[in-house]
Amino acid sequence: MLSGLRTRVRCFRAETRGSVTVEFAIMMPLIFWAFMALYVYFDGYRQSSINLKAAYTISDILSRETGVVDNGYIDGMQELFQFLTRTGSPTAMRISVLRWSDADDRYYVDWSTTRKWPLGTDLTDGNVMDIASQLPVMSNSERLILVETRNTYEPVFRVGMGPRELENFVFTSPRFVQQVRWQG
Repeated sequence: MLSGLRTRVRCFRAETRGSVTVEFAIMMPLIFWAFMALYVYFDGYRQSSINLKAAYTISDILSRETGVVDNGYIDGMQELFQFLTRTGSPTAMRISVLRWSDADDRYYVDWSTTRKWPLGTDLTDGNVMDIASQLPVMSNSERLILVETRNTYEPVFRVGMGPRELENFVFTSPRFVQQVRWQG
């Protein structure tokens, strides 16, 4: 019986006749799925890149600010971020100005504000050290602007990848003034 099976497998392997229609029907779903998967993964990387560039844009605008920043200004930054990301999913933002103290060997929060950020996650002097490993080395009393953004990427097709939370963490030093001032 085993030798008969081997003979049939050899004959099947050596057979060169076939039907293009049958081969097409077998392979087309796989090829179509592969194209959809490639589109979804590249679209996800594209959206991630757009989100990062938008976060850098917000950070750069704030770093050039010489006046006072208030709630209306931050609302405008949130709208600008939503516009730049060109997405239908909700976006969230947390903007903070941090200061380093050599005497205490720690970061302090000069001011922090959020837009559509999860409740209870405001950046304060108490929890700023949780992100200290992500922050740069700074000199005494130096300040930096920290822009954190979030956006959810929703894939167009279901190819094995669900919604992804895209998070960005961008910091910039103020350019023309020592500190970006908050009024609010």
